[in-house]
Amino acid sequence: MKAVVVGGGVVGLTTAYELASAGCEVTVLEAGRCGAAASHGNAAKIAIAESNPVPAPGVLLQGIKWMLKPDSPLSIRPSLAPGYIKFLLRMAMHCNARDFEAGLDLHLRLGADANDLFDDYQRAGMDFEMHAKGVLLAFETRERFDEHSESLAAFESAGHIAEHLHGDAVQAAEPALSDRLKHGLFFPSDRQIEPDSLTRALLTKLDVLGATVREGVAVTRFVRSGDRVTAVVTDDAEVISADAVVVAAGVPTGELLARLGQKLPIYSGKGYSLDYSPAPIQLRTSLTLEDARVAVTPLNGMLRLAGTMEFGSKDDSVNAVRVEAIRRAAREAFHSWGEPEGEREAWAGSRPMTPDGLPVIGGLDIARNAYVNSGHSMLGLTLAPGSAKVLTDIMLDREPSLGPELLARVSPNRF
Repeated sequence: MKAVVVGGGVVGLTTAYELASAGCEVTVLEAGRCGAAASHGNAAKIAIAESNPVPAPGVLLQGIKWMLKPDSPLSIRPSLAPGYIKFLLRMAMHCNARDFEAGLDLHLRLGADANDLFDDYQRAGMDFEMHAKGVLLAFETRERFDEHSESLAAFESAGHIAEHLHGDAVQAAEPALSDRLKHGLFFPSDRQIEPDSLTRALLTKLDVLGATVREGVAVTRFVRSGDRVTAVVTDDAEVISADAVVVAAGVPTGELLARLGQKLPIYSGKGYSLDYSPAPIQLRTSLTLEDARVAVTPLNGMLRLAGTMEFGSKDDSVNAVRVEAIRRAAREAFHSWGEPEGEREAWAGSRPMTPDGLPVIGGLDIARNAYVNSGHSMLGLTLAPGSAKVLTDIMLDREPSLGPELLARVSPNRF
């Protein structure tokens, strides 16, 4: 099978790897540079303990309350664009307990083998930075701790048991934390991955497997014959034939599929990250400061802070107010933070969001050899290897790890 994968982020590259490993002739087309968008600036962790879908009870209401607060963890920019309004209304319909619990269950199933699959990557010769420090979800108030704990049963049923920490036990688990943090949940299985090293490793492995990766090549349209896509056309009018096409382009996935005649409601949820090298403090574990919604990830020679969710942004420009909110969260959380040196340029990027908070994985009804793998919101790194394996199984008529009911829930034809 000659497969063209459109998109060179972590989801596109892992999909290309699975296809190439199965013997397919793979070409990856990336409009920019591979791994340079959301795959670069993410929170740098396999976040099984934070697999909650974005649509949750009260989320949009909280976002509306925060609309006039420029440094809030969640921002919903006002817009009269019909597509954007429809997206928010559809998301509001999924902000209920039933859909939240079902979405969490699906995420946990899709990410269940994430650690094992990344271990497989390394055994296959991929050299990338990975740590097994677990994650400590740290809370300032008992109210936030209790609210978060309501979903723990789902994690426990999936085998992810959190250690409950209160008072001095929080600082015993992570001595760098100030006594402002009074409650915690420690999940030992979560890992950390430096994303750029993973991109390099995947590209190297794809080269070894004989795949072709082309950067700076944008797809402008698709060539169809009946119910099949026979080729993609690039921005320099090159026609690349294909037996199968996978669109895994993050936020632009929706626009690309519209050219094929498939409407897919994928919108941007902008996030920010801020790196410090050398690391201003030494941490025993990865953290999420739950009240501020800021992730803190220790990596080799550096520390990454990541946070915020901004709906309605039209570009990846950096908002200094939101970056300062992330800095402030670190100053308040760590007793020896001070005014650290080594701060790198702040990053902002768009994560592909869907109204029901679930990824989009599977074949398109409108073209029987066209597929999509996108919409992973803030869980792209976590769900990429599992999603790639599921989609490859679908494409090669193998039995996927997800059953028919769950596959229907992530199908692109559900909208």
